[in-house]
Amino acid sequence: MNVLAQTDPILTPNLDPEIWWFALSPLLVLVGGALFLMLVGALTPKWPKGLYAFASATIAGAAGTLAIVNWDDISDNGPTTLVAGALAFDTFAMWSTITIAAVVILVSMLTDEFIRGTPNDGPEVYALYLVAATGGIVMASANDLIVLFLGLETLSLALYVLAASNRRSDASAESGLKYFILGGFASAFFLYGIALVYGATGSTNIGEMVTAVATRVDSDNDALALAGIALLIVGLGFKVAAAPFHIWAPDVYQGAPSPVTAFMASAGKVAAFGAVIRVLVSGLPAYRDDWQPIIWVLALLSLVIGSFLAVVQSNVKRMLAYSSVSHAGFLLVGVEAAAHTAGEVDPGMGISSVQLYLLFYSVLVIGSFGVVTVVVGDDDASLDRFKGLAKRKPLVAIAFTIFLLAQAGVPFTTGFIAKFGVIQAAVEVDSYAIAIIAMVSAVVAAFLYLRIMVSMWLHDGDDDASAISVPFAAGAAIGIAALFTVAFGVYPSWFIDWSDAITLVR
Repeated sequence: MNVLAQTDPILTPNLDPEIWWFALSPLLVLVGGALFLMLVGALTPKWPKGLYAFASATIAGAAGTLAIVNWDDISDNGPTTLVAGALAFDTFAMWSTITIAAVVILVSMLTDEFIRGTPNDGPEVYALYLVAATGGIVMASANDLIVLFLGLETLSLALYVLAASNRRSDASAESGLKYFILGGFASAFFLYGIALVYGATGSTNIGEMVTAVATRVDSDNDALALAGIALLIVGLGFKVAAAPFHIWAPDVYQGAPSPVTAFMASAGKVAAFGAVIRVLVSGLPAYRDDWQPIIWVLALLSLVIGSFLAVVQSNVKRMLAYSSVSHAGFLLVGVEAAAHTAGEVDPGMGISSVQLYLLFYSVLVIGSFGVVTVVVGDDDASLDRFKGLAKRKPLVAIAFTIFLLAQAGVPFTTGFIAKFGVIQAAVEVDSYAIAIIAMVSAVVAAFLYLRIMVSMWLHDGDDDASAISVPFAAGAAIGIAALFTVAFGVYPSWFIDWSDAITLVR
């Protein structure tokens, strides 16, 4: 090490980087919490009921609180980078951290009673939530493509295990295997894309990539960079479940345990779209004219395929899976809007609208799968199982109706605010065509949500249907999600102002 420092002093800062530990505190709390659950859980007798979930939620809450404190520091001192430029320390990263922490809290509440009395009743599932959350936050905070890949694999490996965690279900094992195989292909595409972009720019650091492209003398490496960008988009398209890379989502969502599906649909999207914005908008603005049309096409395909295929499904989990593809299309509309101003001083509304959408959608989808969890549990989630739900459990039916109306984009819900935000961002940059397509697809998707509501409210249920028991923690999570959806749908200004303050380190 001393020899390297003497022969090349430029390398010295990278060999001994200064580390600001408090800035890393949300990640450290999540990693430490995961290790604590695994180690202490293995060395002690079985904990009292609900204590594993309480510990997981508390750890995630502590990480979210630290992220809010860091947000204030960034607002005062401006964004910067950490660990020799490996991680970004900006409000974009903190927003993603807070969103993922909230996801872990709600999903832990859903999981508590769901796994009680099963072979999974222990700390392992909760530790995997925390590990996956750590990987997701690293993805959204990465300022280097290699670090981003490490975060992606940390998130993905935890999700593979979680998807197959129900050892009593063949469908769970099948979903985990499918997710693992297709996820491995996607990771290979992404890694090869990193290699090609490195060959074109000479660096994997996002800030250095921008400088290298801006100061290039000729364009001999453009073909290499464009091939790398294409592969990166393939890898990230799989992670966000955007059409045509969505083929894994319906089977995995259907087979995985419902709380795990809620986690995948929320935290997975937050992390993946954070990576999309980091790589494309922040790292490759010079090529925005090349990748922006690809995002436009992916948004179009996701909106159309997700909306139309969701309508013809008969299984509620598959309906929500295709619905998530449609929501990915809306998010890509925001990314496409951000592409028009990528690299400019004024970033426009694209990035803030995407982050606001991710927060609101995460709460919505957790509430939706929470209802599925309490109604069907491990059983088949066919639409018939929800017939007459309003008579059997009116409060659960009301909550599910709120979530479905919000996903349809009905006013006075957070879903309307989210969809209006990305469409407004598209209109601001004159992307009228994709904005119109998004609105039309929302109308088509509304038929899907109407089908479920009609089944709950207007059809009589089976007299032999088993009674529905709503555990306290799961009911509290569903209630919190429903209140959040309505309250901030009516009074969204606080979150809108907060999202407008989102910045990316340059």
